[in-house]
Amino acid sequence: MQGRVAAVVGPRQFEVKQYEVPQPAAGALVLEVQRANVCGSDIHQFHYDSPALREAALGHEFVGRVQALGPGVTHDNAGRPVAVGDRVVPVYYVTCRRCPACLRGDFGMCANSLREWSKNPELAPHFFGGFGTHYYVNEDQYFFVVPDELDDQIVAGANCGLAQMLFALDRTRLAAGSTLVVQGAGGLGLYAVAVAKERGATVIVIDGVAERIDLAERFGADHVVDMAAHPTGQDRLDRVLELTGGLGADVVLEVTGVSAAFTESVALARVGGEVVSVGNLNVGEGFEIALSPGIITRKNLRVQGVLRYDPWYLHRALEFLLRTHDRFPFEALTKDAHSFDDLADAIRDGESRSVARASIVF
Repeated sequence: MQGRVAAVVGPRQFEVKQYEVPQPAAGALVLEVQRANVCGSDIHQFHYDSPALREAALGHEFVGRVQALGPGVTHDNAGRPVAVGDRVVPVYYVTCRRCPACLRGDFGMCANSLREWSKNPELAPHFFGGFGTHYYVNEDQYFFVVPDELDDQIVAGANCGLAQMLFALDRTRLAAGSTLVVQGAGGLGLYAVAVAKERGATVIVIDGVAERIDLAERFGADHVVDMAAHPTGQDRLDRVLELTGGLGADVVLEVTGVSAAFTESVALARVGGEVVSVGNLNVGEGFEIALSPGIITRKNLRVQGVLRYDPWYLHRALEFLLRTHDRFPFEALTKDAHSFDDLADAIRDGESRSVARASIVF
């Protein structure tokens, strides 16, 4: 059987390559991809901003159906039996459980996290990305069986966006009654709204795209700061201060991928507050900002960057969806879907930020 997978071949260039679908080795499994989303990280990779993922397969936020199980694979990482035909979501990175990061419990920071994804698809077993007809889950990747109650459209974002937001907000002191400012109402931001609202927080969302603002309101945001009406950082700060009685936010979550948003995060946080940066992944020329560190000291801020998540958070993401899929409009995150043959259009939608999550159906 032949399968196809998309891979980056240069800045803003990809090719769809065709290979024989492999049989899984011991501890591995092969999936038929059902649905994949275009995450902001995929756009960075497509733009050649990720040195570790050049000449690598595209896509990592997806759901698949088991085509073949390798020897010894009988259960998922939550102990649930798995069989050919079951839908599963894999953690998109490797957790080797042997490197210094894993040994200190920082599983999301595994030194070998990109060991498979970073490979050129010319190498077997080829199917290292979610933008493909098949995906190879190796023995060092966690995976979980998807409950029947969850549609592909809802669950496709669990293994990146939702698991990431559950993990990031667990790193904060966010609680019932806290005020959270979310910078950016893309997929990550909207998942964060849902998580925070379930926990009883007041949520303020900042964005400038009308469709995303509408979605933030549908997800239960208490207030939306429209960048069209508040075009400068000072305008937005004044509005957040107005909404918080002059204090600022308890927690500010940056999920924009725009470097300048980090400076604004620091301004928006209250004295003794917290800033969590998830959206900004790129470093070096073009991604630098000017910031006075004394602001962080004088405001006694806690500032944390968050990359990936502990792998069991994917199971928590599925549990969260089971609890809340009737409360929040998760299906609206990916309203329009492209075919795999229209991958270029899906990537353009992701680049334009015209939708919360561009989506591909196989």
